[in-house]
Amino acid sequence: MSGSLAQPVTDEPVGKAPSGRRIINGLIAAGVRFVAAVPDIVTSEGLLWPISSERRLRLIRVCKEDEGVSICAAMSYNNTRSVLLMQQTGLLDSLNAIRAIGVDYGLPVVMLVGLQGKESHLPPDRSTSFGVRIVRPILDVMGIEHSVVETDRDVDAIEHGIEVAYAESRPRVFLIGREPTAK
Repeated sequence: MSGSLAQPVTDEPVGKAPSGRRIINGLIAAGVRFVAAVPDIVTSEGLLWPISSERRLRLIRVCKEDEGVSICAAMSYNNTRSVLLMQQTGLLDSLNAIRAIGVDYGLPVVMLVGLQGKESHLPPDRSTSFGVRIVRPILDVMGIEHSVVETDRDVDAIEHGIEVAYAESRPRVFLIGREPTAK
């Protein structure tokens, strides 16, 4: 499991903010065709809006995050790859659906989660925001693989993480710690 050991604890992310275009290209390279999304302030400009105009991806706007969990899980039954885009408040709100559908039933629900309120110079575990600090420990307890996307270099792990989630039929979370650039 990636968990707490996946990211070095530093006070400054090394490298520039992640590229929304590179994230989108990684999704497409991993065979993702649908993105279920609840708008979030962290990823809207650099990721959600570009996804909405990307012809190779179909955006599904959902009202609640647990709807997105169900939609993504259902699509896996016919080998259609999808991801759910939301912020950590929605992740926390939908933990029971993630537990039942992703963990208990073992379905590949892949989530891109914006960490709203996280300071760009701190890792999530050292954020002053309680709602940010608790996300990784909760995912650890649930046994859900996760990693933090803070820099362009971290984007490279997305395609492989999606491949593994679908190959092993299990949930996977990518925590977007810095606002992606629109390029």
